[in-house]
Amino acid sequence: MSDPSSVPKAVLYYNPASVWSRAGEEVVSTPEKGYGDDEFDLRVVDISKGEELSPTFLRLNPKGTVPTLVVPLRGSLGPDVETRFKAVADPKALVELLDKSRSATSRTSTTSSAPAPSLSPATVGFADVSGKIIDAVHSDAVAPETLHHFNARDQESLQALAQTLVPVLQSRQEAIATYLSDSENEIIHMSDKTKAFWNGKRDAIVTLLQVFITGGGRQAEDYFGLAKETWEHAVPDVLTRVNKEIIGPYTLGDQLSIADIHLCAWLTHVVKLSGGSGNDSGDAAIKKVERHLNTGFALPEDFLPAPASALTKEKAVMRSRLAVFWDAMRARLSWENIFVSGLA
Repeated sequence: MSDPSSVPKAVLYYNPASVWSRAGEEVVSTPEKGYGDDEFDLRVVDISKGEELSPTFLRLNPKGTVPTLVVPLRGSLGPDVETRFKAVADPKALVELLDKSRSATSRTSTTSSAPAPSLSPATVGFADVSGKIIDAVHSDAVAPETLHHFNARDQESLQALAQTLVPVLQSRQEAIATYLSDSENEIIHMSDKTKAFWNGKRDAIVTLLQVFITGGGRQAEDYFGLAKETWEHAVPDVLTRVNKEIIGPYTLGDQLSIADIHLCAWLTHVVKLSGGSGNDSGDAAIKKVERHLNTGFALPEDFLPAPASALTKEKAVMRSRLAVFWDAMRARLSWENIFVSGLA
């Protein structure tokens, strides 16, 4: 029997500020899954310095995104064979893999004795609801980076956003310039495809910096146009679609599922960008988002939560389903350690 300490571990490359990294962290740390503390190597990637675009990281994940999960392949874990690894970079696939890798029927050599129920939907109907919610929050129009970079619709908010984003963008620009220079000087040998990838990233940063620094011109007009499309059309559309699908209090009812993990990671980001806080109640958080949209948009308050106690004298009031969902996630142990970090 092999020594468990000698078995190669999966490695989760992540950044605490990354929206989809928090989704991966939640699966690893949630009590429902029961992963042991020693089952993963967690390695922070500093995206503010462009580390996910480095030659070393791109060999793991050519798309240069976090989270990235590197897992040893089954059949290559024996003492007499060379361990082979697979990198999983798609956030939806990553969360699904983490869920399926430890369940009541999985064969993983976990160090935890927790029951490890599957977080995946148990019925076709639930799978349909879950898929709609997950696909909605992962749509390109409301991608976390887009929401952050285009969170300004007038000159005043543009200047405020520039104060936090310009230093980060400049740091990333410098990192890419170094990678390109090292490649041109043959200090490192990279493919033309990788060089084109870096150039594309650099050009996008240059465009954003010109808008944030100058605040005017045609590029600024294009920026404000996309910002309004994002926050006044795309975000309300996703909120409406997701709110409609929630069964309550979690997305699929009383039990946590993978849809909750994806939705919570995305929603905390939206609330943060809307001026919200992890201390906000569900009603307060959703109201801040509605005001931030600045279009008169409001989610329907059509959900009547069950009373916390049969003895309570408080009368239940109708609330939006997303507000009820927020409070359900806020009551979890992982809220402070994982999701609130995204609201800091």
